[in-house]
Amino acid sequence: MSYSIAQAAHQSGLSADTLRYYERIGLVDPPARDSGGRRTYSDADMAWLSFLTRLRITGMPIRLMVEYATLRRGGVGTSARRRQILQQHQADVRARIADLQACLKIIDYKVENYLNVEQRLGLLAQVEQDSA
Repeated sequence: MSYSIAQAAHQSGLSADTLRYYERIGLVDPPARDSGGRRTYSDADMAWLSFLTRLRITGMPIRLMVEYATLRRGGVGTSARRRQILQQHQADVRARIADLQACLKIIDYKVENYLNVEQRLGLLAQVEQDSA
């Protein structure tokens, strides 16, 4: 199947400008063109865009994404370096998740504390109302 740039943008969640930018900096190979010269993206292009989006969401710097994309074009001989890039990113993502989980524990504690305070105040207001 092939996708226009608008369809690719919509499906990938990226803007058409971002797709053109990714092409310009070498993250995405120039897509095929239709008879009118318009970009057409394949299913393989869409899978690659999906992977790039996940790298971006998880905080991989663009320069490493570009390095990874360049290595990918080099074939299996570059697999060791690509694995290293992904392993380092994997460790970074796991560390960020651990940090976020620690932050979430504090937020959970505060929410629970406020619920307890509100419950006590509600009971206190009920007792005051009953005794009036």
